[in-house]
Amino acid sequence: MKEKTLAEKLREELTYNPKNGGLQLTQDQLRRAYEFCDDYKEFLDVAKTEREAVAEAVRLAEIAGFVPFEKGRVYQAGEKVYRVNRGKAIILAVIGSKPVSEGVRFAISHIDSPRLDLKPNPLYESDEIAMFKTHYYGGIKKYQWTTIPLAMHGVICLADGSKLEVRIGEEEGDPQFCVTDLLPHLGRKQEKEPLATAIPAENLNILVGSLPINEEKGSDLVKLNTLRLLNEKYGLVEADFLSAEIEFVPAAKARDVGFDRSMIGAYGHDDRVCAYPALMAALTCNNPVHTAVTVLTDKEEIGSEGNTGLKSAYMEYFIHDLADMQGVKGRDVLSASQCLSADVNAAFDPTYADVYEKRNACFINKGVCITKYTGAGGKSGTSDASAEYMSRVRRLLDSKNVLWQIGELGKVDVGGGGTVAKFVAALDVDTVDLGVPVLSMHAPWEIVSKIDVYMAYRAFYEFFLD
Repeated sequence: MKEKTLAEKLREELTYNPKNGGLQLTQDQLRRAYEFCDDYKEFLDVAKTEREAVAEAVRLAEIAGFVPFEKGRVYQAGEKVYRVNRGKAIILAVIGSKPVSEGVRFAISHIDSPRLDLKPNPLYESDEIAMFKTHYYGGIKKYQWTTIPLAMHGVICLADGSKLEVRIGEEEGDPQFCVTDLLPHLGRKQEKEPLATAIPAENLNILVGSLPINEEKGSDLVKLNTLRLLNEKYGLVEADFLSAEIEFVPAAKARDVGFDRSMIGAYGHDDRVCAYPALMAALTCNNPVHTAVTVLTDKEEIGSEGNTGLKSAYMEYFIHDLADMQGVKGRDVLSASQCLSADVNAAFDPTYADVYEKRNACFINKGVCITKYTGAGGKSGTSDASAEYMSRVRRLLDSKNVLWQIGELGKVDVGGGGTVAKFVAALDVDTVDLGVPVLSMHAPWEIVSKIDVYMAYRAFYEFFLD
């Protein structure tokens, strides 16, 4: 073998140059990554909404031996518990051998994704076509949501307090739905509009029916026929939409992408591509030193608001309950804790290279991306992890041979984004973002690397055991 030159040795020893995981992993490691992602694809198809993600997390957790957390009960090292918040967020914990006064290890991800929500009074008829009015949720490019097959998911609470679960458009033979768009022949004016305004938000109306009831007289006969069908199947009336949470999401299934099947295309990678590895790390973590806590939270895409988002106190209350169990103060537990805020970053896309600063971008297949700070412009709205904590995470990942890289979300003044990290850091917890690079983030069909998904699982798992 040819001896390395001095320059080659120095470059290898001194420079930062993360390599493609395809060049670093053994065939056995690649096989494990692909097998892990087969299960991840199944999770994506089952859990397209935050409620469905929580339900699936509970199912998997109970198989793994988790039980509902009981306030006031004293748990021993190795016991596994979970707490559900209003069906839309979940906390899972594996009790560590060290007291919680020495801190816990958090992996926190969100399970809500951009989508089309129904307005409270959604159903109307116009020119003998029945439609639903929507209010889009999270940051979307509105034009991407036209003319794609959509499925209807959610819950409807009836006047008597009973609750219906709705999932239409996912099974073979189910009807599907869509938002229509102008044909090119009549869209010349539309084509001249900026992308942000070419499809007004009020035009994101979902096509749901076109046949009237069998009457010749009267108005809104197509709407009445739609209500009749819904009443026959679900027993609901129009007023029941006022107490419903209905989401329209892409109907497509998760699929392998590329001739080499190295990538996954699906709806909802942001942020279930971090939520699933964090969940699996909790389920496979036995007898950790520090108590391991996975939080799958809601509402991140709209600022973590509400009582199921991380701005609320539900996670903090859980830590106080753990602290009370061992006779210590919750604030002392939090101050001694560490967190990986498990959220995605934008993978470098050579087609749109001008919006990235390549030296500080993340790439698919190079492992999990550590994002020291998010925010926009002059680092506004970010927690900015300390050098000491960055060093601690680097050492851990390197010592466990977890592929990782550093990344920012585009050029400084081009855009920016936020995660839950700043809300966790506000509790006096050492926090940094770590997650999977994503192509076409926030689109109805996002792309991730199987290697990166598996490395996310390994990162959270090793973090829990450290």
